[in-house]
Amino acid sequence: MKRPDVIVVGAGIVGAACALELQARRRDVLLVDARHPGAGVTAAGMGHLVALDESADELDLCLLSLARWDEYLATHAGPAEYVRCGTLWVAEDDAQMAHALTRAERLGRRGWDAEALSGSRLARTEPALRAGLAGGVRVARDGVVYPPAVARDLAAQLVARGGRTLFGAAVAGIGRGAVTLSSGRRIDAGDVVVAAGTDVARLLPDMPVFPRKGHLAITARYPRTLSHQVVSMGYGQTAAGGDALAVAANVQPRITGQWLIGSCRQDGIADTDVDPRVLAHVLRAAIALLPGLADMTIIRSWTGLRPATRDGRPLIGPHPALEHVWLAAGHEGLGVTTAFGTARLLADLMLACPVSIDASPYSPARFVHEPARHDV
Repeated sequence: MKRPDVIVVGAGIVGAACALELQARRRDVLLVDARHPGAGVTAAGMGHLVALDESADELDLCLLSLARWDEYLATHAGPAEYVRCGTLWVAEDDAQMAHALTRAERLGRRGWDAEALSGSRLARTEPALRAGLAGGVRVARDGVVYPPAVARDLAAQLVARGGRTLFGAAVAGIGRGAVTLSSGRRIDAGDVVVAAGTDVARLLPDMPVFPRKGHLAITARYPRTLSHQVVSMGYGQTAAGGDALAVAANVQPRITGQWLIGSCRQDGIADTDVDPRVLAHVLRAAIALLPGLADMTIIRSWTGLRPATRDGRPLIGPHPALEHVWLAAGHEGLGVTTAFGTARLLADLMLACPVSIDASPYSPARFVHEPARHDV
């Protein structure tokens, strides 16, 4: 095999986006994965494209990426199963409504249209919601995609541009500008990008990426019964209980007419078994906002292990100790939204180009003096 300029480890949506971005910038890329594109974390998660604003740097990365998503979806909306449904951030009480108004102001200030809605307007905007809610925010430009299909499409575009793929090949080790496969084969390259989801902890034990478990469910087809992605204002903020479980409703209308239901966070659990108790918590939270869900048929439930970091920010940039090793990992539940922005930022850093946003909040070096913990 000809020596590639870059090996990208991990063909999820983030890794595939990074591979294609680097290939488009005239780097010869080899994309490696133990399975096929979009088979890991990408296959297990939800597909929201949403501007989150819990911090200024988070919003910077989201908006950078969403602009690139607009470019991609202009020609690939069909393969991506894209639905521009918008998001309704739903406030159940006055405290959540105050936070909703702040969100609307922050997003609007950055040019991402967000409209505050009273309780009565919210009810008219999405009749599937229960009565008596305090109000919310409608973010019209948000949407939903099917992430595994996008990962497959990006890998196909990589090959069409002259890049290469090696699937069904597990990576056992990472070195300076090289990977070793589980077969013992070593592949050298100029640089290695590790975008391997929760496998980052195994491949680079000094990088503090840990699994955060989530449960999801999907209904049978109920076309035209839900118009918007509905998300509780508690999403991303709900504190975990004594059982390390945090639940906040997130329900998406899929292009098939199905409802995709999440969301929860659970640390300290590495298995992927469905826990009926946790799934019941997730469904009850969704039904509390969308009561019609109680009469629908759930056809499948599953779990995923999101790759998380302790400060909630992904790792994007050079490894602090291994030369020619780069990271694009730890995105937790925002990997789909930020895949293209991550690819853009990483490629700028690798090629010493001016960066579009401040990269320092995402630097892997921020954890250099902290012991890695993979049992969080």
